[in-house]
Amino acid sequence: MMKLTKFKRSAFTMLEVVFVILILGIVASLGAEIIARVYSSYILQRAQYRASVKTELAALEIANRLRYAIPGTVVRRQSTSSPVSQAEELSSPMNYSADSYNVLQWVAYDGDSFEALDPASSTGRLPGWSGFCDLDASSRDTVKTPGSRLGFTDTIIQNLSKNSAGASTKSIADAVLFFPYDLTAYGIAGGAGDTISLDSNITGSGVGLVEQYKLAWTSYALVVEGNDLYLYYNFSPAYAAADINSTSTSKSLLLKNITNFKFQGSGRTIRFKICKEEPITADANVSACKEKAVF
Repeated sequence: MMKLTKFKRSAFTMLEVVFVILILGIVASLGAEIIARVYSSYILQRAQYRASVKTELAALEIANRLRYAIPGTVVRRQSTSSPVSQAEELSSPMNYSADSYNVLQWVAYDGDSFEALDPASSTGRLPGWSGFCDLDASSRDTVKTPGSRLGFTDTIIQNLSKNSAGASTKSIADAVLFFPYDLTAYGIAGGAGDTISLDSNITGSGVGLVEQYKLAWTSYALVVEGNDLYLYYNFSPAYAAADINSTSTSKSLLLKNITNFKFQGSGRTIRFKICKEEPITADANVSACKEKAVF
């Protein structure tokens, strides 16, 4: 007969099991805390990055628009409905507290058709308007501007001024001319080839033409509404134009949740600062600021 042999196997005691469970609990709690801290840091850095990127993009958009500003036309206003008489040239002393100005407004020359080249031109790739006057061939009614293709300018203005329904609201007949050191907006009746016809109310008024000009078809305005910043355009290209809220005016949201938008001028230099909040939770957020100077 075979004899069965019993083997004794050692096992964990209750005390050892308790110690193992305790150690595993400590390790788990430490790991959870590390993971929570890493995740919290990630959320914070992501919010900071988003705020910084959004603010930088808005600041670049503002700077790109302001570089086309016609000198002397940049003004500050308290609101879009404030009278033109209260508009202040940006480099002049403030009549009110800095916090009361919510509108930065200017007339911009048409950089789109000035810098664009007409590929359909039979005489070469020429811009829409050249910015030069032939004084010998010009008169008080017409401006001869060699090297221009004003029909191309008209097409660009119509395309850029389309409203939400897709219809153009402006043409070259809505544009004006500005001459150096003169803030008068000389109205344009039309333009064809390289000849600009001036409005009838300008005819015979003794316009002092000079060799250079800038063509503008719209003003721009940066407006703080609540906690958001909007860009207004498609309104009169005149100094401190009051029709910001006209039916043809367009506006685009530049940045939400801004906490600060300040601007000042010195000569032809424009400085502005913009700050934005980016929410993390319902009770916490981060901020990012950008400051730029436009010459």
